[in-house]
Amino acid sequence: MSDFDFFVLARALHVFGVVMWIGGVAFVTTVLIPSLRRMPNVANRLDLFEQLEGRFSLQAKITTVITGASGYYMLEVMNAWDRYLLPQFWWMHLMTFVWGIFTLVLFVLEPLVLHRWFHQQAKKDSEKAFVRLHRMHQVLLSLSLIAVVGAVAGANGYQF
Repeated sequence: MSDFDFFVLARALHVFGVVMWIGGVAFVTTVLIPSLRRMPNVANRLDLFEQLEGRFSLQAKITTVITGASGYYMLEVMNAWDRYLLPQFWWMHLMTFVWGIFTLVLFVLEPLVLHRWFHQQAKKDSEKAFVRLHRMHQVLLSLSLIAVVGAVAGANGYQF
């Protein structure tokens, strides 16, 4: 395989990772959490969320690693690190920021702090805990979608 073939593969893996990861976040934010919030049985709400979220967590971890590794590879091959110094590449800053937040949450905060904290909060006041969870997901999804739109436009030559 040529360097060009590896670059194309990296870009394809990058897009695949983003679609699976941010698509999953969109599903959790716009379908799963609102559905859980409407459940009348509060005890079932937390159990179902933990069961479904646990399955998505593995997908999100794998796809953030794929996205990060492929993004790093493309930056390295293109020698594009200086783009972080240019404001017209704001979408790269935002992509990296979003990736960093999700990576920190998925690999550090969620297993060490957030899982236990959310479980305790949901036991105390399920509605309030799920409202907070939903708002957090809405903010992260919004940032993610802005990054996706900016990245697609910017990678295809559009300058904002």
